Amino acid sequence: MRKLIAAINMTLDGFSDHKAIIPDDELHEHYANLLRDSGVILYGRITYQLMEYWRPLVKNPTGNKATDEFAVIMNNTPKIVFTHTLRHIDWESARLANRNIEEEVLALQQQPGKDILVGSPSLIAALTQLGLIDEYQLCIHPVILGKGLTLFKNIHDKINLKLINTKRFNSGAMLLYYEAGKQ
Repeated sequence: MRKLIAAINMTLDGFSDHKAIIPDDELHEHYANLLRDSGVILYGRITYQLMEYWRPLVKNPTGNKATDEFAVIMNNTPKIVFTHTLRHIDWESARLANRNIEEEVLALQQQPGKDILVGSPSLIAALTQLGLIDEYQLCIHPVILGKGLTLFKNIHDKINLKLINTKRFNSGAMLLYYEAGKQ
């Protein structure tokens, strides 16, 4: 059974905002490796549209090796987008989900292949509520934002997690790996 991994960047005060952090080469290399080891990534509409930033960099590289490599890997990684508003997407490696999130994830988990990533705050919260996430990889950045989208704002029941690993980045960011206890 494929593992479902929630991987996201967060501020020290618990907000999920991709624009609040400044990724460096080390962070790009980490996430490139994570994508390389994954079979598919799940996005909601907002995060998917933010990730479209990487598409033009494949044809027009920046000259920064880590950034350009991440762009290529992001471009090639299969993506499934959950949305109620988009009717069509044109990124070749992406498709719209054709089932609800629970049905889609359960079907993906039964297929052979690499792990499944989820990288959108709304999907992470929804999958947490459904008890489907196997592992959380929370990258906490040394930024206090003061406001924004909290990752677990709609979670009302206690969920115990087990710390299984940590990784420190030179930027001061800390990656916390947690195994989810099945409910």
